Amino acid sequence: MTLDTAAVVIPAHLPESRLPDDVVPPRGTPPPPWSCLVRAVLWLQRAPSPLPSSSPFAGRVRALAVGALVEYRDSPVGPYREVFVGQQVRGALLPVLHVPFIAVDSPASVAAGREHWSLPKALASFDGDTATGDGWSVRATPRTYGVGFPLRAPVALDQGGGRAIGQLRGTARLARVDVAVQGLTIAPWLGSGLRHGLVVQGRLVLGPPP
Repeated sequence: MTLDTAAVVIPAHLPESRLPDDVVPPRGTPPPPWSCLVRAVLWLQRAPSPLPSSSPFAGRVRALAVGALVEYRDSPVGPYREVFVGQQVRGALLPVLHVPFIAVDSPASVAAGREHWSLPKALASFDGDTATGDGWSVRATPRTYGVGFPLRAPVALDQGGGRAIGQLRGTARLARVDVAVQGLTIAPWLGSGLRHGLVVQGRLVLGPPP
């Protein structure tokens, strides 16, 4: 299946983040900054780095992971859904994530993530609270509790080309998130179980790397 020509080549960070050889993301997607209306299930967990020693980030991330199942209700490339897990980069004054695993159900989002932020986006399908890709799946079922509260949080990504800075603003509720993971690399990395998390609705704005 060929999506377009002129692929952006990014080394696969994990086996689950690989694109098939015959899938070529389009180029020319809208550049950042992106402003997106989102609903997201977020969770925190301890997890060692899954990166090989050859990765420049192998020794630069903490054993703290942030997972997310996100519905983009609008974006510069239209609505789509996404799952990702990032790990906190050491030595940053603000929380900065390096994302070795991310998948979406939009070829245009695959292209934009790889072209503008060096995110190793793969393709997946989504059904309710479950994302499924080639040989892997992630389910994140939240159970909220307590009252909603306003949220304003910085967002920062470091994929090796400088830090992209943004902000998430909206409302949130605390949640227990039942996470179930299958996959050659991501299952032993993340495991399964109940995690502390949030359900967030609001607007995400993300700029370009410097």
